[in-house]
Amino acid sequence: MSTIKWSTFTVRIDVNAPTEQLYVAWATRAGIESWFLRLSEYKSADGFIRKDDELVQKGDTYKWMWYGWPDDTVEHGTVLDCNGRDTFKFSFGKAGICTVRIYKELGETIVELVQENIPDDEEGRQMWHVGCKTGWTYYLTNLKSVYQAGVDLRNKKQGIGKLLNL
Repeated sequence: MSTIKWSTFTVRIDVNAPTEQLYVAWATRAGIESWFLRLSEYKSADGFIRKDDELVQKGDTYKWMWYGWPDDTVEHGTVLDCNGRDTFKFSFGKAGICTVRIYKELGETIVELVQENIPDDEEGRQMWHVGCKTGWTYYLTNLKSVYQAGVDLRNKKQGIGKLLNL
């Protein structure tokens, strides 16, 4: 039996969509709000808010808010790396660092998220290893649903929380 490495995890999903389209789904406000967030605000290093369809750049900061969560549940972070094609890396608060890679495997387009530098203590194990892995599994499934079938699985009715579809 293998030992769980609590400081990191990887989730992957195949999505029948072009790599370029999937990159935009992460690296623009309009893209990331289409499947993941209620509100995304990307700011350039000089403090200007990026337009809905403008690609983020390394060093940009973000403000993220989710459906099903109150307005005081906000994540602030930094875009640590991005290449305009297939890699998007960002800080994710106390939960560590996330790196998204989009690549081909056996003819399929794979979206892979690695979350690392998760604190290896009880809070880190429960909140960020188990909690984030569960959340990313759901949201990557929604990414696939939105980009393959045009169906958004999220509950968008504010005030209804604690649902499987967040």
